[in-house]
Amino acid sequence: MATSSDKATGRRWSRADATRRALLDAALHVFADRGYADAGIAEIVERSGVSVGSLYHHYGGKAGLYLALAEDLWREQEDAAAHAVAAARTDGADDPIALFLAGARAYLGACWERRDAARLFQGGEGPSGFALLRRKRAQHWVGQNTKLLAGHGDGRAPQVLSLVLTTVIGEAGREIALAENAAAAEEVREEVLHILARLAD
Repeated sequence: MATSSDKATGRRWSRADATRRALLDAALHVFADRGYADAGIAEIVERSGVSVGSLYHHYGGKAGLYLALAEDLWREQEDAAAHAVAAARTDGADDPIALFLAGARAYLGACWERRDAARLFQGGEGPSGFALLRRKRAQHWVGQNTKLLAGHGDGRAPQVLSLVLTTVIGEAGREIALAENAAAAEEVREEVLHILARLAD
């Protein structure tokens, strides 16, 4: 049975989560409108309705907000792919390429669903350390896909294949995020999946 202390802690966590979400949502709009370099803390705070002290408490400043937005997007994309692969396995799929394509389809779908955030990270803007963080994330994706493709080929073949396919997916995700509408995004996704299947064959 939850105690009054447990309930109070839960309310504090709920308020903290709401504060973080408000800051991230506001930062996304301001960064998208102004770019990272010209975005101001004051505008983010005003748009979020949260105090400047809370911003620094949760994120440490503008750079922390930007990096948190990137991590938030990447986590959603990875979760979408992982859930799709798990669902495909539940449905009986065990071929590495079929599983990979299921994950790729979901990842590319997430690129369109979160296009507002995905577009933000298209250019070279960002705080110090962002380029390194993005490279590490790309390496992580290659590693995850290499594990998924482990049963496809011998020696270094799965790793090389993973590198090629992951690079194609990353570029395709950027194109999908910039698509004019959902129909155009879907057309790109289907064509990319067709190309991926041929490359992996």
